[in-house]
Amino acid sequence: MDHKSLKINKQSWDQAAGRFFGRNPLPEYGPLAPSEDQLNLFGDVTNLKVLDIGCGSGHSLQYMDKRNAGELWGVDLSKTQVDSATKLLQKSVSPVKIFESPMEEDPGLPVNYFDVVFSIYALGWTTDLDKTVRNVNKYLKKDGIFIFSWEHPIYSRVKQIDGSLSFNKSYHEEGPYYHEAWDQPAIMQQFRLSTYLNTLVTNGFKIERVIEDVCLSDEELKRHSNRWYSYDKAKTLPTTLIIKSKKL
Repeated sequence: MDHKSLKINKQSWDQAAGRFFGRNPLPEYGPLAPSEDQLNLFGDVTNLKVLDIGCGSGHSLQYMDKRNAGELWGVDLSKTQVDSATKLLQKSVSPVKIFESPMEEDPGLPVNYFDVVFSIYALGWTTDLDKTVRNVNKYLKKDGIFIFSWEHPIYSRVKQIDGSLSFNKSYHEEGPYYHEAWDQPAIMQQFRLSTYLNTLVTNGFKIERVIEDVCLSDEELKRHSNRWYSYDKAKTLPTTLIIKSKKL
């Protein structure tokens, strides 16, 4: 686990939390990507115990509360995000527990307890993918579901220059990098698609769905297009990777 990167990212998220308050939570999986309304990966969550890894401002947990989840649990690195989520979920029908912790560490969550663990555009912040996925497996009941989304690993490797798309870095090169779309220093992790899949399999998961589709409707483009996510790139490359897996 890279403690230096975690410290930088914690400071960055504490500063940027307001800018990302309520941005792209469930039912959205990511910019210009299909939503849960279209994919129905979770199915009926009534009375299920759910855990959000990288819960941010708590809006995805709020979505789960509105769908009658039984218990709402969340983990986030940022104290500012944890405070925001705690405040947002004060009036939830379902009981709520939020922990301030890196996803690489177990803050004392129950073992073999959750029906569903999910992570919406957060897993790529981990400094130790194997340990994080191992934690998720530990938290889940047998046959429990793990669903996550993150920026597709090929998207940041291609740059648009003068109307043309070209690779600016090797897809095969993994590891930490500073993301150019962030104002504050922020260290994300580059993993190939095969690394995500193999890490899940190695840690006792069965892959059920892998989704790389894009949604380029006028509504989606109006809501999500910016200097980083654009129609010209998205019509050629997937913006978002979504994976559903089951604990064996």
